[in-house]
Amino acid sequence: MTSYLAVFAVAAVVTFLTTPLVRRFVVRAGAIYKPNDRTVHKVPLPTMGGIAMYLGLVAALIASQVLPFFRQLNLVNNSAAVLVTCTLMLGLGVIDDARGIQPLTKLVAQIFVAGVLVLLGVVLSYFWLPGFGLFILSGDLPVILTIVWVVAVANAVNLADGLDGLAAGMVGIAAAVYFVFSVLSPGALGISSQPALLAAITCGVCVGFLPWNFHPAKIFMGDAGSMLLGILLAITTIEGVHRTITAPGGGDFAAVAGTIAVPILVLLIPFLDVASAIVRRTRRGQGIGHADKEHLHHHLMDIGHGHTQSVLLMYLWSALLSGAALAVGRIDNRPLVALILLGGAVLFLVTALPRLNRRRTGNGHRNGHHPERVDNVADAPPAPTPEDKTARDAPERNDPEGL
Repeated sequence: MTSYLAVFAVAAVVTFLTTPLVRRFVVRAGAIYKPNDRTVHKVPLPTMGGIAMYLGLVAALIASQVLPFFRQLNLVNNSAAVLVTCTLMLGLGVIDDARGIQPLTKLVAQIFVAGVLVLLGVVLSYFWLPGFGLFILSGDLPVILTIVWVVAVANAVNLADGLDGLAAGMVGIAAAVYFVFSVLSPGALGISSQPALLAAITCGVCVGFLPWNFHPAKIFMGDAGSMLLGILLAITTIEGVHRTITAPGGGDFAAVAGTIAVPILVLLIPFLDVASAIVRRTRRGQGIGHADKEHLHHHLMDIGHGHTQSVLLMYLWSALLSGAALAVGRIDNRPLVALILLGGAVLFLVTALPRLNRRRTGNGHRNGHHPERVDNVADAPPAPTPEDKTARDAPERNDPEGL
């Protein structure tokens, strides 16, 4: 565990220290993200923070090569594939941040990077199913599933990067939970495994970047960062499915959870956001790459939560779902499952409370209740002016101070 902590620390420290240097370089290069009618930010900010994340990744991979704990793992791992494909995805993101890329062009480029990953040996080719044992995929299905998974995860993280610190925090939580799951599911080399190593590094770069990216952000990760985190998570989960060729412990239910449910649950919120965006835009006759302000985090702000509150609620949802995945995959404990369900109910109430309060206030007169009724007209408050309405509504539209 000390070795995992070491690579985590290297990734976090290098990312943290290089982010201000990258920010200075980006400002000089003129790669500034300017606000528009679809963003919640009001001031221009530098982007391409993913470059610092990449430097943290490279430093952590180098550190893993010299640590004795990973000596046997280094003989069989896919570090070269990770480095090559992450470099390609970073390059794609940098170009998109600097010049902009059409959605279809970006999709084709992502498919190309995923294809390179397959050629370098990282492919979803088998997993365990209860009653069947080792289920081996044949023909072109492994290639197709791998490409679809990589592209889906990369775009899910990309869409989640809509508020300060949101994508980095959610990915960090998912990586931390997947690290715990991987360590609790040792493979042929014990707890020394590729998915645990990559999860620790991914969590490290997120932790190192968050101090600069949390609200109010000083730099954005940009597509360079979101797609880098996306492909890192995709590779981590693929390697996690392949962590062992023997049946996982904990029974048949754990076998299904370990190979299928955990990777999906830790990324469920970004996936739901992607699915919702596709359905919404398709119904309107828009392209799936058409940007809007109707993602999950936007809806949280619309119902009354501030910027930081919305991000923290998304963190809580990610932690709850990831914890549920871990519990389902490894723990046979009904009280713990009940506690998770109770936590979900409480979190739902906290999330929905602003909307419920609004509805109750707005519909009070229908039930004979008039919360703002006064008996003396002279005591009635003056009618709100347009300026008052603007000031009242400003925090809900993303006033950094209106929290």
